[in-house]
Amino acid sequence: MPALQSPLPGTFYRAASPDKPPYKVDGEAVAVGDVIGLIEVMKSFHEVKAETAGSAIRFVAENEEPVMAGAVLAELD
Repeated sequence: MPALQSPLPGTFYRAASPDKPPYKVDGEAVAVGDVIGLIEVMKSFHEVKAETAGSAIRFVAENEEPVMAGAVLAELD
């Protein structure tokens, strides 16, 4: 099962802002290059893009959770 990992340490967000829908929801298909979330580092936001495609995504990291570089954010089927 392919995993999508955090490229850097910071806080993981599944949506662009609290009033916006998440980029992806559990069970949704993912294509290469799709944004699945953001990592915030010192008030700077970095998009996390899928490097592999999958028929369904399952998030492992919670929204607004601190993560380390290399931490698994989501798994793909």
